[in-house]
Amino acid sequence: MTDYAEEQRNELEAIESIYPDSYTVLSEKPISFTINVTSDAAENGETVEATLKFTYVEKYPDEPPLWEIHDQENLEDSDMGEIFTLLQQQADENLGMVMIFTLVTAVQEKLNEIVAFQGTVVTIENFLAWRGRFELEMAELRSKRQKEEEQAGKIKLSGKQLFETDHNLDTSDIQFLEDTGNNVEVDESLFQDIEDLDLDEDDPDFDPLAMGSDED
Repeated sequence: MTDYAEEQRNELEAIESIYPDSYTVLSEKPISFTINVTSDAAENGETVEATLKFTYVEKYPDEPPLWEIHDQENLEDSDMGEIFTLLQQQADENLGMVMIFTLVTAVQEKLNEIVAFQGTVVTIENFLAWRGRFELEMAELRSKRQKEEEQAGKIKLSGKQLFETDHNLDTSDIQFLEDTGNNVEVDESLFQDIEDLDLDEDDPDFDPLAMGSDED
């Protein structure tokens, strides 16, 4: 036979050691107490709080304890409804075992979730401030990326830009001649001695392009 009174006393001792600053006994018959639960702080420093009141029934933990939100701060009605639903789910899953620590932990996680979703109320002022920070960050990011691309040689320049930025191109032909020792081979057979040519530039029918085209 289960000794409900013994299980309840043992759990109360554990609860008192776990929550020394937030646990308060309200009555001994029936056993009733509160535990204050506070969320972690959001980015703006805001928190949400709930003071949970539990009352043991005679056959607890084979039957769930009674609970209510004794006090709260920054919680909407919908938030409180979700907390009640969560408590019921956790109690159903833990029947037959002492469960106060489990219930409080579940509510703690729920409060952290609530404060995270609440965030900061958007106003024109804080929106403009946010947009200013965002645009500044984007400008810095673009500048950084451009510098990285320039260093990696990823910027594609036009021929004119390439010529203006690379002065080595000015002397590329000269450098070529120096590298070859100024020796450029020419096939002299392609040319004729200018003195051997019978040119009559005064002839109105003279056509330099027709030179060499007549067959002997």
